[in-house]
Formats: sequence, C-alpha cells, structure tokens
Amino acid sequence: MTLRPITLITGASAGIGVALAREFARHGHELALVARREDRLNALADEIAATGQRRPIVIAADLAQSGSARRLGEALVAQGAEPQYVVNNAGFGLVGLATSRDRGEQLAMIDLNVRALTELSLAFIDSLARHRGGILNVGSMAGFLPGPGMAVYYATKGFVVSFSQALSSELKPRGIRVTVLCPGPVPTEFAERAGVKLSSLAPPILTQSAEFVAEQGYAGLMAGRRVVIPGLVNRLIVGLIRFMPRGLLLAALDKRQARRRSAHAS
Repeated sequence: MTLRPITLITGASAGIGVALAREFARHGHELALVARREDRLNALADEIAATGQRRPIVIAADLAQSGSARRLGEALVAQGAEPQYVVNNAGFGLVGLATSRDRGEQLAMIDLNVRALTELSLAFIDSLARHRGGILNVGSMAGFLPGPGMAVYYATKGFVVSFSQALSSELKPRGIRVTVLCPGPVPTEFAERAGVKLSSLAPPILTQSAEFVAEQGYAGLMAGRRVVIPGLVNRLIVGLIRFMPRGLLLAALDKRQARRRSAHAS
C-alpha cells in the first residue's frame, strides 16, 4: 500500500502550533494535527478545510504517555498516510525554583519536552527519507542559557537545541532536514501554563507573534537551516551570550528571576 505524505504537527491546539499548522497548510501540505484538546483540533481542521485544502487528520493524544509515537504511526497508516515532515511543538514550561516546584510536574515536563520529542524525531526516519522531508523541533532562546528560576525548563530546551543540531548532521546523508526553531517570548498560553505574566518573561523588544515565528520556522526548515532564531535582536543576544562569562550570566539571570518572584509574591 502506498501511503501519502503528510506533515505531523504536535501541540497543534494553540499558540505556535496553530500558527505552524496554518503556515504549512498555506504552502499546500496535508496535515495531521495532534494534541489533547480534540475540540480545538477539529475547529482548526475545519478552518483549514474551508480554505480549499484537504481536511487535516485529527488525532487526540497525550504525548506524555509511553508508546505515543507508535500509536500515532498506526493512526496515520489507518488513514493511508505517513509523515514527510514531523513538527515537534508540544511542550510546556514551569516557573519557580527546582527545589520548590512539584517534582512530579517537573518530571512530566521532561517527559513531554524531551522524551516525547526524541521519540517522535526518531520514529519515522524511513518515511521522512522516502519523501525527502524533515523535522522541525520547537526549542527556545532559553536553550542557549542556564535558567535559575526555570532550571528544568531551560535544561529541556538546551537538550532540544543540542539534539536537533546533532541529528541534523546524522540525517543529512539520508536527505532529511532537521531544524530547531528558537523563538523568544510569544503571546500564547505558555505563560499562563508556566504560572507567570508574559511581560515578566522578557523585555517587549524580544516578543514576537506566533505567526512570525511560524513563518521563520517554515522557511528555515525548507532552506535546510539547522538553527532558526526569529528576529535580529534575538539573534544578536544569542550571539553575545556565547562570549559572556558563565558566572556573570548566571548572576544576571538569577537577579531577574528573583525580581519576578518578588513581584509575583506581592
């Protein structure tokens, strides 16, 4: 049986995931949308279908559960499809000292941000190679920084940046592109889930729209770029970080997080 190529997008029920779905659809890709909130996925699928595109496949799934990649693959085959592109957008963050936050919640964040992303990145290599496709992993500028006050979240994004770049090198001989998308703060549900106001995450000059981030991510993936950091200011900051003494950087970040905690407490 010949399976048709699709773009699999996780975390497609809100924020950057929705913007990425619209961006891929705008360029003619058939989609499979994955998230826990099926009602939101169906609303987005209906919206895309109304533009004349084939209605996306909707898969309601909790990626934090073991074996989720296998179940997604089976669901796609049942629909006569297989991935040409995998977009790993699902993830969340938590603000607070690692020693104070609930340990189970932090481990769940690692499961989703790291384990599920790794599993899905490796699950469909043969079909990605057949269709000369690729993987877009959504990281963060946080992946280039230590993160006192959000230690586990920053560490998960550090993994995404490192893993994606290495995987890009490994899979290039097979014709598979791997790109890590590293935006700054974006007005989405992320801040609410993390337990903070968006304005406290970073200065407004670093904030970008989900639509802009999605456009940059799509273009970077199609161009075969390993790392995409949307926005000139954000790229400059990441460049400067490489030359800052680690101790000085940690002290500055810790001071900012302490101000945030003080403001939140008041």
